[in-house]
Amino acid sequence: MEDSQELKGWSPYLAGALTGLLLVFSVWFTGKYVGASTTFVRSAGFIERVFDADRVANLEYFIKEAPKIDWQWMFVVGIFFGSLISAVTSKTFRWQAVPTMWDERFGPNRIKRAIAAFIGGTIAMFGARLADG
Repeated sequence: MEDSQELKGWSPYLAGALTGLLLVFSVWFTGKYVGASTTFVRSAGFIERVFDADRVANLEYFIKEAPKIDWQWMFVVGIFFGSLISAVTSKTFRWQAVPTMWDERFGPNRIKRAIAAFIGGTIAMFGARLADG
């Protein structure tokens, strides 16, 4: 195992405080809360539009929330690249199909992990969309 000082990342208190400031400034400047679930639905609309553009154009949800690239979509892309940059610069990045904590508790089965991750993501997205997030 590597030296624990090499694996040191950001302070969770600093990251939490900066996230809180981001939320305050987001509401202050745009009047909107920071969120991601709408972006995932819009991205699904982009993909579906490739196969059946007429269907997407006539769905009630996409009439209200048209698939588009906006600040929120770019925010989600920024989360991905910001996380990647953070992990690489802190030397904690690694390709890992099954996280160590999962492996210790449930074993190394990748299919079991993928199914659990998919179900958990589906439940979280359903809850977010149900709350109009």
